[in-house]
Amino acid sequence: MPNQTVRVRFAPSPTGYFHLGSARTALYDFLVARHYNGRFIVRIEDTDRTRYQPDAIPDLLEGLRWLGLWWDEGPEVGGDYGPYYQSDRLPFYQEYAEKLVREGKAYRCYCSPERLEALRAEQRAAGLPPGYDRHCRYLTQQEIAHYEAQGIRPVIRLAIPTEGVTEFDDFLRGHIVVENSLLDDFVLLKSDGFPTYHLAHVVDDRLMEISHVLRGDEWLPSAPRHVLLYRAFGWEMPIHVHLPVILDPSGKGKLSKRKKVLPDGREQFTYIHDFRRAGYLPEAMVNFLALVGWSYDGQTEFFSRDQLIRCFTLEGISKSPSALSYEKLEYMNAAYIRNLGVNDLTGRLLWVFTQQGFQADFDTVFRLTPLIRERIKTLNEAIQWVDFVFTDDFTYDPALLIQKGMDIPMTATMLRAALEALEPLEAFDEPAIEAALREMGARLGVKTGTFLGTLRVACTGKQVAPPLFGTLSVIGKQRVLSRLRRALSALGGLAQ
Repeated sequence: MPNQTVRVRFAPSPTGYFHLGSARTALYDFLVARHYNGRFIVRIEDTDRTRYQPDAIPDLLEGLRWLGLWWDEGPEVGGDYGPYYQSDRLPFYQEYAEKLVREGKAYRCYCSPERLEALRAEQRAAGLPPGYDRHCRYLTQQEIAHYEAQGIRPVIRLAIPTEGVTEFDDFLRGHIVVENSLLDDFVLLKSDGFPTYHLAHVVDDRLMEISHVLRGDEWLPSAPRHVLLYRAFGWEMPIHVHLPVILDPSGKGKLSKRKKVLPDGREQFTYIHDFRRAGYLPEAMVNFLALVGWSYDGQTEFFSRDQLIRCFTLEGISKSPSALSYEKLEYMNAAYIRNLGVNDLTGRLLWVFTQQGFQADFDTVFRLTPLIRERIKTLNEAIQWVDFVFTDDFTYDPALLIQKGMDIPMTATMLRAALEALEPLEAFDEPAIEAALREMGARLGVKTGTFLGTLRVACTGKQVAPPLFGTLSVIGKQRVLSRLRRALSALGGLAQ
């Protein structure tokens, strides 16, 4: 594409939250623009007022920012081709629809909703495909005047050729031929003055000089209509790339927008904000989504953003649907977490802890980060590993203090021995704690694992926790001693 200025647009309809499928389309748009030194435009297609959700737009823009898909033109940044909300562009659509009417390429339709519904019912009963019967296409001027006198607000429909075929090329699907007899005269402009998707996106793509249109292949059946609309205007059509759908993990159906519970009990997220709240990294999400339908060499899995920009081409997009693998996303997310620097990961974990209401501070989380970095697959998993650091209000079954082969008296002895070993320490750091406890364990004549297992439950409330010596250092001397005494008291309750 060396001789063509690449301009791509991500044009969502704010009828719901930012979904994985939309995010992949936005990512591919972004990568195409950056790879070819073009422009990435965001356009809000908000003409469906019956399904419009005002909170969908902030969710969408925040999701794009979180993924790092910064746009060159669009909401909040402006540009030379605005406005970037279709609801602010109604005069354009009305002007171009009227132009087609004047040229005899479109016409006003006065049919009532009741007539159209009755028509569809008749077609269903006769086993015919639904479609408009062109009742108003050939009205006389007298008939039109009669309808106008009644104050009926018409829609405008495109006059589709009744014979022949419509041919076009899709970048992935190749040459496509459709019989015009299978198409009906679809609505361009509704009676309230708002355009349909068909008219609005064609007009906007032309006026915004869009060079490539990437969209889901659910729009492929509508593409012949858009081809005919471009031809009616006498405009050259952008390159169209109809992306394969994303399948659910089973590979048997399209990925739903509703939350589901997977066979392993985890929630199946589909909205970008859910992944963020669940502790996935945007870098991992971008890398993962790029590979859901695109491949560089069939082997490489991990790409930085810059590498994706260098490597991404339209030729690498698959024609076939791809199943979403949550296991692969977790695997990739864990790898990205492990590769983060301690400072970087600390900052992200601090956000998670504070979002969950913990009174966490950077220094404490910084000390915890090396202890849990290799153990977590998502940021949120850090909570279950170290929540006890930020609160003393946790409970556990005192019976868990008693390790295999031990009894209550011996467990109490180990707890008192730990108090004896730790209380004199002036430097309560990891080396000092380790030396003191290992020496005391040897004096007691019990296995190190048994001794530390009791202390782990006493100080964390968990049987599995991060490395104990470093964990105790972060908890702090006085809180550790207090928890050991509390454990002794709990053991006394078991003995009664």
